[in-house]
Amino acid sequence: MASIWIGNALSFYAFIAIALAESGLGVVLPSIQNTYQLNPATVSLLFLSQMSGYIAAALGSSLLVSKFGLAKTLLLGAISLTSSLFIYAITSSWLVMVLTGTLLGLGIGLIDAGVNTYVASDQTNASITGFLHAFYGIGAVLGPVIATTILSETGNWRTVYLVFVALTGLLVLAMLWATSHYPPMSRLVRESSANALRHVQIALTSKTVILVAILSFVTVGLEASVNNWAYSVENISRGIPAVLAGYSISAYWAGMTLGRLGMGSAVRRLGAIPTLNASLALLLSSLVVWWLFPFQLWSLLFIGLGGGAIFPLTIWLMPQRVNSNLVPAAISFLTSAASLGASGIPTLLGWAAGVVNLAIIPPLMVVIAILMVVIQHLLNRNSPPPTTLS
Repeated sequence: MASIWIGNALSFYAFIAIALAESGLGVVLPSIQNTYQLNPATVSLLFLSQMSGYIAAALGSSLLVSKFGLAKTLLLGAISLTSSLFIYAITSSWLVMVLTGTLLGLGIGLIDAGVNTYVASDQTNASITGFLHAFYGIGAVLGPVIATTILSETGNWRTVYLVFVALTGLLVLAMLWATSHYPPMSRLVRESSANALRHVQIALTSKTVILVAILSFVTVGLEASVNNWAYSVENISRGIPAVLAGYSISAYWAGMTLGRLGMGSAVRRLGAIPTLNASLALLLSSLVVWWLFPFQLWSLLFIGLGGGAIFPLTIWLMPQRVNSNLVPAAISFLTSAASLGASGIPTLLGWAAGVVNLAIIPPLMVVIAILMVVIQHLLNRNSPPPTTLS
């Protein structure tokens, strides 16, 4: 009998792979700008093209799963991801690179939605969902480290992507093996998705699904914004030394990972909704401290700790909020919304900083966190109360 840990290990590595691809881009972006002689406005086309892939994944993931099974859908996502990174590494055309962003977004979106659906199906163990997103955090730390090391040694950003190709290529091989040797990933959603297209249509018009998608959009958007902008706020705007500002970002990711690792234990002790509410309270209060007390460094650790459990717990609660037949389509929709938030909200904050200055970013993050609290309150009122746990 196939062990469930095989599926968990495949899921964890899949999240490391997509985190590598997403987090490494920030480090190589200046080099890409120099290679193609771009300005910040034109290089942002790379983000926009990826967003189109996320949207395609949102609309198509559950349909692909119902037709081909989860393992083959994840294989398609892994091939799309690896192929796009390879094209990034070898193309001399900026237009080709922009167009390839759609393929990258599609690959990330299919993997994100598929793996979250697989893990969220286990409603007896919230720890696995927390571990899954903690492994994303590990990949998010490793991506910039790998990219920085290679750039410092070789100065060639294309080599970074070739290394990423090798690492994501392992995921292709793993999913190719799973299609024929690991039945649980193939049969999981087939049994409940006979009318997949109708389920997508229902999910897209469900008030609960729309609210959760908005929550995912702003949650992951805030998470990415702290990662992308906190260093600039502290070093450039507040004058905190570069080394200390850099360590505070590491503390943020440490808090994020700890929050995700501890999520299952917190849910067992407190229940799902109290854990989510406590996380939101810690996130909001820590962001207020970061805004009003600019020269302390510890608040970013608690921002990460408060924010770490919110998105994975939102994913885990989805099967309790909607009919089981809608779960694959709903999770596909909200993970793609999260990916859009990760691109869109940091961009909006950057535009705001360009109009005002970097000091506007912390209070805007507080506003986003307040919006998250409001959305969660609406969800608690309008969707069935989740079980305590397990």
